[in-house]
Amino acid sequence: MKINKLNSIIILGLVAIIGILIAQLLWTKEAFNIEEKKFSQKAHIALLEVVKHLYKSDNHEIPTENPIKKISNDYYIVNIDNDFEPEILEFYLNQEFKKINLITDFEYAMYNCQSDEMVYGNYISSANNASKKATVYFPKHKNLVYYFAIRFPSQTSYLFSSLKFWFILSLALIVILLVYVYSIYTIIQQKKYSELQRDFINNMTHEFKTPLSSILIASNYLNKQEAIVKDEKLEKYTQIIINQSNKLNRHIEKWDNVPMVLDKQKLEVAPIIEGVIEDIKLKYSNIDVKIKTILPKISIDADAFHFSNLVYNLIDNSIKYCDSTPEITIKISITYTHFLLEIIDNGIGISEKNLPFIFDKFYRISNQKSNETDGFGLGLYYVKKVCTLHQWKISVKNNPENGITTSIRLT
Repeated sequence: MKINKLNSIIILGLVAIIGILIAQLLWTKEAFNIEEKKFSQKAHIALLEVVKHLYKSDNHEIPTENPIKKISNDYYIVNIDNDFEPEILEFYLNQEFKKINLITDFEYAMYNCQSDEMVYGNYISSANNASKKATVYFPKHKNLVYYFAIRFPSQTSYLFSSLKFWFILSLALIVILLVYVYSIYTIIQQKKYSELQRDFINNMTHEFKTPLSSILIASNYLNKQEAIVKDEKLEKYTQIIINQSNKLNRHIEKWDNVPMVLDKQKLEVAPIIEGVIEDIKLKYSNIDVKIKTILPKISIDADAFHFSNLVYNLIDNSIKYCDSTPEITIKISITYTHFLLEIIDNGIGISEKNLPFIFDKFYRISNQKSNETDGFGLGLYYVKKVCTLHQWKISVKNNPENGITTSIRLT
């Protein structure tokens, strides 16, 4: 259901952005057409004023018919039934175009009666560039005697410059669409990885449960045997097997798609840590673990099972990632607002670039020691999860010489 909902949201979002982009492009096209019409209107108004000036200069009456004819988007023919000089025409063209704020390059040509052809006049640059540019051919028009032609070679670029905002907005929408598509692609990839991780955990827990159940059944039966009951040492070891098997079973269950629930109670910190150290020394006999505390009795509200697992994981990591004899110091101190638990080791340390990621699920630092050490990258993720549920703050830093210090602020 959630997957179908996510797919629907992705499709709707994609359709919405594409729809907005298409609408924006259509609006941009319409805006371009409007700007083109405005340009044409401005050109007509300016050229009509030029015609009026040319007629008035010779005291001729202005014709009633429209003397301006648009041949193409950037080419106009203006009929003047009167003789005029090129210099006067250029002066009036410049004057009227500036008045109407039509600031763009233009070129003009006049009809020569003697040669019966169009004679190129001049290229006028809006940038006041004195150098003339090569012009295209100005065709001759029948049934006209005194007339001139105007061409705007930069009309398209002028119109585009008028629509900068529209093009920037369209580009921004295209970028947003690309970012959205990339984000969706990333989400889908992450979803695939999450499904693979979930399947991996489910398979792993399933494979662990069967042999563990057999161990628990066998150890419970063994613990009831007369020979075991009479031997105090054997009974102790058998009880350790049962306790650790139960702990492992509960540890597996917490990964089996079951939300972690805390059973908080008043706990003394030091006895729990001492119990963890005693258990871990059965696995590593050569370690040196010390507890330093100012107060003999410090109590916190916590889940005993998860708190002991948290301490076990941190000490176990300190031992695994050590090249020499492990020396671990556990400090318990108190401040005005909280208790502070610090686990200091003499291990190989962690590079600064990897520190921000050590609590991520399945994250393992790629080095020789991690390749030699078994694990799935779940231990520190579990530690972080326990701290988060207890509303504790955990941090890790490298020691000045070697090893790391893991600090947990217990509230």
